[in-house]
Amino acid sequence: MFSNSPEYEARLRKPFSPPKVTLKQLHDAVPKDLLRKDPLRSTGFIARDVVFCAALFICANYIEPAAHTGFGGWIHISAPWQIQLLKTLLWLSYWWWQGLVFTSFFCIAHELGHGTLYDSWYANNILGFSIHSFILVPFFAWKASHNAHHKAVGSIERDENYLPYLRSDFKLPPQERARRADYAEVFEETPLMTLGRLLVMQSCGWWLYLGCNAMGNKMLYPEGTNLLSPYSPVFKKEQRWGIFISDVALLVMGSVLVSYAVKYGWLSLIAYYFIPYMLCNHWFVPSLCLFSIDLALIIPTDVLSHTRIVMCTFLHHSDPTLPHYRNKEWSFLRGAVATVDRPILGWIGRFFFHNVSHDHVAHHLFSHAPFYNQPQITDAIKSILGEDYNYDSTNSFYALYRSFTECVFIEDEGDIVFYKNADGVAMRDVAKEGPAKGMQ
Repeated sequence: MFSNSPEYEARLRKPFSPPKVTLKQLHDAVPKDLLRKDPLRSTGFIARDVVFCAALFICANYIEPAAHTGFGGWIHISAPWQIQLLKTLLWLSYWWWQGLVFTSFFCIAHELGHGTLYDSWYANNILGFSIHSFILVPFFAWKASHNAHHKAVGSIERDENYLPYLRSDFKLPPQERARRADYAEVFEETPLMTLGRLLVMQSCGWWLYLGCNAMGNKMLYPEGTNLLSPYSPVFKKEQRWGIFISDVALLVMGSVLVSYAVKYGWLSLIAYYFIPYMLCNHWFVPSLCLFSIDLALIIPTDVLSHTRIVMCTFLHHSDPTLPHYRNKEWSFLRGAVATVDRPILGWIGRFFFHNVSHDHVAHHLFSHAPFYNQPQITDAIKSILGEDYNYDSTNSFYALYRSFTECVFIEDEGDIVFYKNADGVAMRDVAKEGPAKGMQ
């Protein structure tokens, strides 16, 4: 469970060479009917998610009375502690499944943001806007930033998200003069400080991203750029109205939640909505994840205060075996292939996350294709990509731990670079037949 997968180990043993296939080869390999939208099927998936959410809300409403009656006598209860234990187990079950359903809302609205479910602009955007607003995501702000990420994925200069920190960001000596003590001085930290940052980031990570574009592109936007402002440099002039509408929707949804809490109690709001919302943040929405304590151990205070980490999306693009490209070597195909498919949570992840982790390579290459066709697209492109197709069956929680401890920074120079760990060591090198300019 806590070891590298065979696929990961195979990549470690082989020096990296950029993919030589062409986009035409990949597009020719994919049947065109897999790119078509099926409105009825798309609606079915949306309805399924909504029904699951409503059903779980209804079930949660019966947890307290059902636990006290022992489900009408089906469960023998003779002591208060037994009632409390039963309630605890039921609430934990509700939080787990509703957290997954909230995440399914994020994923289905993600597809709507790409315009993959309907031919109608209004259908995609109205439904995506409504679903994302329910889980406090500013749809049009997210859509603008995310689509820009797709256009420049893997580019150190132009990508929007998950850009590696540079050696210079940590003020480390040049690699030829750096000693082990230099790395230890920067990256070591006390567990108590780590725990404090863990608690702060767990509660504020998503909003730090919205408020100051944490881990956004420092080359494109000034530090502290706000993703909630219609006048943010992230957005074009024609996108401002959508940003404003998204902000209004957040205020409306926030008011609904506050009104509910005033009427039914804050504990009720926390139990029914807030805990599943935080679990959704854990899986997808920018926030701090389970093993953030390891990140805090290797990134100093001034940097961690501006960091956002995500379970699934972080793992799509942060791996010791995946390259990042500078402009001279970047292309859309190279960037799109520099991601990895992971079977996060097995069938549960495929069912609730709508294939976004299982078929992420195909998603970047064919982001206009419906998610329900992505498994077949993945099968079609595997034979063309060959060894350039990245898959990793490593346990996802261990993979998260591994990426946190191995993906610390990259060098300031080099056209194709790999993450280095807290000891300044990269797990993979560029093959000698690669680009002539100094690779790191």
